[in-house]
Amino acid sequence: MNVGIRIKQRRELLNLSQEQLSQISGVSQSSIHYIESGENSPTAKTLFKLTSALGVSITELLGDQTATSKSRFSVNESQGGKA
Repeated sequence: MNVGIRIKQRRELLNLSQEQLSQISGVSQSSIHYIESGENSPTAKTLFKLTSALGVSITELLGDQTATSKSRFSVNESQGGKA
């Protein structure tokens, strides 16, 4: 799942419009739209502003890709397969 979708899900969970998130975060509404739609990726600065406004950590928003990779490796290894 991409970061834009996770931002949108968190925003909707908090019952915020893009305009409200823009006001809280200081990120333009058009930038939020493009990020959520997957047309643009947020810069580190923008991601920090959005995560702060949404009350979520960057790690939570991005997902723990390391844990997912380790899980797949462990499953494949226990089945005798290669990772």
